[in-house]
Amino acid sequence: MFRTAVRNILAHKARLLMTVLAVMLGVAFVSGTLVFTDTLGNAFRNQSAKSYDKIAVAVTTYAERGDDETAAVDAATLKKIQGLDGVAEATGRVSGFAGVADPDGKLIGNGWSNTGASFSPGTNGKDEQYTFTDGAGPAEAGQVALDKETASKGRYRVGDPVRVATNGPVKEYTLSGVFTTEDGAVNAGGSLVLFDTEVAQQLYLRPGEFKDVTVTAAAGTSDRQLLDAVKPLLPENAEAQTGAVLADEEAEQTEAGLKNINQLLLSFAGIALFVGIFLIANTFTMLVAQRTRELALMRAVGASRRQVKRAVLLEAGVVGAIASLIGFVLGLGLAVGLRSAVGMFGGKIPAGPMIITPTAVAAAFGVGVLVTVLAAWLPARRAAKIPPVAAMSSVHAVATTRSLVVRNSIGGVITLLGSGAIIAGAVAGSGNRTLIAAGAFLALIGVIVLIPLLSRPVIALVRPLLAKLFGVSGKLAAQNAVRNPRRTGATASALAIGLTLVTGISVLGVTLGQSVDRMTTDHIKADYMVTMASGEPLDASALTALEKAYGVAAVSPQQYAWLQVGDADLSASGVTPGDIEKVFALKTVSGSLGSLADGEIAVDVKTAKSNGWKTGDSLPVTFEDEKKETLKVGALYEGNEFVQPVLIATDVVDPHVGLANINEVWLTMEGGQTAANEQAVVDALGDNPAVSVMDRQGIRDMFGGTVNLAMNLMYGLLAMALIIAVLGVVNTLAMSVFERQQEIGMLRAIGLDRAKVKRMIRLEAVVISLFGAVVGIGLGMFLGWAIGQSLASSIPQYALVIPWDRLALFLVLAGLVGVLAALWPARSGAKLNMLTAIKTE
Repeated sequence: MFRTAVRNILAHKARLLMTVLAVMLGVAFVSGTLVFTDTLGNAFRNQSAKSYDKIAVAVTTYAERGDDETAAVDAATLKKIQGLDGVAEATGRVSGFAGVADPDGKLIGNGWSNTGASFSPGTNGKDEQYTFTDGAGPAEAGQVALDKETASKGRYRVGDPVRVATNGPVKEYTLSGVFTTEDGAVNAGGSLVLFDTEVAQQLYLRPGEFKDVTVTAAAGTSDRQLLDAVKPLLPENAEAQTGAVLADEEAEQTEAGLKNINQLLLSFAGIALFVGIFLIANTFTMLVAQRTRELALMRAVGASRRQVKRAVLLEAGVVGAIASLIGFVLGLGLAVGLRSAVGMFGGKIPAGPMIITPTAVAAAFGVGVLVTVLAAWLPARRAAKIPPVAAMSSVHAVATTRSLVVRNSIGGVITLLGSGAIIAGAVAGSGNRTLIAAGAFLALIGVIVLIPLLSRPVIALVRPLLAKLFGVSGKLAAQNAVRNPRRTGATASALAIGLTLVTGISVLGVTLGQSVDRMTTDHIKADYMVTMASGEPLDASALTALEKAYGVAAVSPQQYAWLQVGDADLSASGVTPGDIEKVFALKTVSGSLGSLADGEIAVDVKTAKSNGWKTGDSLPVTFEDEKKETLKVGALYEGNEFVQPVLIATDVVDPHVGLANINEVWLTMEGGQTAANEQAVVDALGDNPAVSVMDRQGIRDMFGGTVNLAMNLMYGLLAMALIIAVLGVVNTLAMSVFERQQEIGMLRAIGLDRAKVKRMIRLEAVVISLFGAVVGIGLGMFLGWAIGQSLASSIPQYALVIPWDRLALFLVLAGLVGVLAALWPARSGAKLNMLTAIKTE
């Protein structure tokens, strides 16, 4: 039976090609994902180990500039640590944000990982964390050193002036040297600027103090011994750990982050393989049907049912093994491509070999073979039931409508259960998305089971149109599309699954995008928003500069503040009275926002209602510095996503904070948004590369960018499933043409020319593709609505939006898929020799 199975594979190479391709693509996705994440994990683990290789003990404090209460490691403490027995070197460090401008004044790096740090040479004059390729570290206040990547991007050489921005105004320094480093910020696509230690302390902390300390051990001293000796010398809030522990923790954090990527990519690989199951099952079903006489003869000459079933499954296993081998090799290429893609998007992966683990190999081959064998199990079972007497007839058994009754009943029950769960989850709200997910799975399975039943009435609707437009070719195409409902259903199911997901994502993404767009349009009056590219707070000097800028009609910060009112902890926005109404569209419910100028506060309606407050109430307020005041509620307003629940004048907040925590500054300009006004804002900020100036469209893009990025990512990952669906249409048509050689020969003999044969097969493909698309789009809209309803309570301005233009495009693309998928089968059918075809059984 093994030899028979191998011979059957060799005899049907062309017909099994699409199956090989489907499994190959799914396995490539699985193996590529596993190899990619294993390679990344190994590279980052090695980097962590290398970074902490010479560090025996690392001390970390949480001291910040402007925070006088959190202690740092002062120079006296550092000196004590340096004097401990067994300490070879103890180095104090400070760090914070620093952005470098390129020659065009733009920020080099991604903002959030642009870092500045102190250059801390030891007794030998070197800082062991950095290797200089040119020049040396900064030795005075006016010098900086840059990492090699940043210097290259900015085309800087030693001795050149470099504009560097921290949280204050931009300053110009002289480049003293260029270095290489294993620093994580640089590997994440950011930049690293080294300052003289005293300058770094002034920028990021306080003179004579350090945020962190690294300690190296002398020969014969263990890390644990040093840790026990260092701990008693540290301030109360400081943490000390051995370098080995820190390396392990960093490696664990890396693995946790990669686990999420791994799960995301594998989930889409699973979708691709799930779609592939329909192609594989369809292929083996048709092969079994075409070999009815052959299998029956095997039964007649003594083969048992088990042997026949085993032979078909053996064919599937061999096909799966071959496809898995090819897919695994492609997966290695995919892993290399993903690594290169990370670099293209600004990330930097540490150097290291490609890691191919036994788990990745076993998973790739296990998944490929298992999926193929499982998909072929039902066809194998049917093959085993073929009675020997069938060998006496050339008529293949055709599934009747009656044989679909049980299937349709089961499909109807599953679909109803799934639909009920989806509706229940949507009505229940955000806490029941798991119910929606379970319902979506059941509904999808149910619809797939029902597709053969749905094919007849749905395709019957377009049959008159096809006959009218394309004559006999159209009529025959519609009849061929429903002559075998199971086959049509299995072919359409692959497209339906892909388009269900794509449509659901589109409905949800467009709905969320427009909700965000309405939110910004309805609530923002400002022409510009100013923030730090790093996401850190702006320096108070930026607000002062903007208040004096030419053409500014109104300016208000979003200065974060914390208040305690009774037992309630509240976040507040420090704003400019009189200007806050000009930059935000705030609807006052009672009182007046003008009362902010009198030292009163404004509270949003929800917060006031939950606490039982009303306009005119006097509230005992405790500020961050634990000082208390009594403040009057001067207004109630309808809150939005851009301001905190409490508004308070900056003049009231400032005496209670060390450094103003200004997250954003909002500006309204005379004359609105113009190039001249935007340039005036940029000039007022000193052409600071680290400060972002966004107009209204930029604000919309920022808030809606995550949604668009997620949608594009989903589309890209689902493309694999859609490609497999297309292969399914090609495979079904090709094998259907082979099955119908005699029929096509007869049609040619009675006058159907080659052009009409091609048209018939193409129309059949288009009908099946559009049928699958209609089912997928309908189910996708339902799922998009349900998920959106579960999110509605947490998204202001939420309203369901159906992207009809995209759905129409999906239908057009589905029709195009049908045309392209039919090219080869149609050409093969038209080229058949009518006399040979007529004699074919």
